[in-house]
Amino acid sequence: MQHRIFPAHPSDLFPGDANLSRQTPHRALPTIASSTHWICGWQCGRPSISAGTAALEVRGSDCRDDDACVLSPCERNPMLLQNFKIPLSLTLLALLIAYLMGGVEDMLIVAILLVLEISLSLDNAVVNASVLKNWSKKWQDRFMTYGLPVAVFGMRFIFPLLIVAILANMDFWSALTLALESPAQYAAILQSAHHQVAAFGGAFLLMVFFQFMLDRDKEAHWLGWLEAPLAWLGRVAAIDVALTLGVVVLASYQVAAAEQVAFLLAGIAGVIGFVVAHGIGSLLGDGSGDRVVREGAAGFLYLEVLDASFSFDGVIGAFALSNNIVVIALGLGVGAAYIRSMTLVLLRKNTLVEYKYLEHGAFWAIGVLGAIMFVNVSYHVPAVVTGLAGAALIGLAIVSSMIARKNDEKCAVA
Repeated sequence: MQHRIFPAHPSDLFPGDANLSRQTPHRALPTIASSTHWICGWQCGRPSISAGTAALEVRGSDCRDDDACVLSPCERNPMLLQNFKIPLSLTLLALLIAYLMGGVEDMLIVAILLVLEISLSLDNAVVNASVLKNWSKKWQDRFMTYGLPVAVFGMRFIFPLLIVAILANMDFWSALTLALESPAQYAAILQSAHHQVAAFGGAFLLMVFFQFMLDRDKEAHWLGWLEAPLAWLGRVAAIDVALTLGVVVLASYQVAAAEQVAFLLAGIAGVIGFVVAHGIGSLLGDGSGDRVVREGAAGFLYLEVLDASFSFDGVIGAFALSNNIVVIALGLGVGAAYIRSMTLVLLRKNTLVEYKYLEHGAFWAIGVLGAIMFVNVSYHVPAVVTGLAGAALIGLAIVSSMIARKNDEKCAVA
């Protein structure tokens, strides 16, 4: 990287900037209010000013999208409204549409579904960030740009219609017509697939949980008395597949005999889906043999299937509040938009490094959610309980991280 020193006064470099008049003394640098574009910029290929110096340094480089450029304080700490401007805009639009469709009642249902989706998917945001942190900025932006409509419209609106179309042996448009004209019948068909959906989603989420906990190379443990033995067990080949299939088989005894085969096949499909999506994502990496999901189409697919596994129970459970698929899609879709924005905040603020046990708490929450999906086969667990359990685990992980950080600082001082 080359360093070029320019004349001391900024107007020599920016002659067209009215704020940088030559009448200003050299020691009086522009204020933050008048020259935020100097401070809030990439320190890679753009000018940077150091207060207290009389020279202006420009760092020249061929910084590309996927380069690890150093961010300025403004880039590392963007405004809250800027991070959430898309979901906030979608919230207002969704509430307006709901009001025009069904008045205040539908508005309240959309708001409840929004909060429910966020509470159920907090751990999803953390896991997304743990995967995306290993990706280049180009693929991070692609996931946020193209993944948002897939999550909002694909998984919360189109996917349930496809399930009904397959179960009822009809085409997609007939399923859409059924949902709009006979919502009760549509809901009944979709809910009839609850066991199979739970088997697929539960198996996929358990594989995600075991893949993290059974990693023998994992250095940090949050709940050491549980995580250390699990990491040691990870030395057994394919132990995550064996454990997950064991849970699927045990849960199959809780469903009617006529549904057991379909339940088992759905659970096996969940395991295969994880192995394919995660395996290809790792294979297309750098060949190091680690378990990191690499950037690319396969990694993108892995995160979308993970999001679908989170959304399954939410979509089906939403019919307890409304049979209107548009209202359901509005509430859950906007909630998904907030989760994507939370993922972006976690990435930009490097939160997973600051709170070292946050990732552990998220994966424990995923394990609990996967287990609850199997328990729901025979016993109803309210979605509020599921959401609170996940939020509690993440909250405890954050508190533990803060305590550990303070202890580390004390040790460093001593």
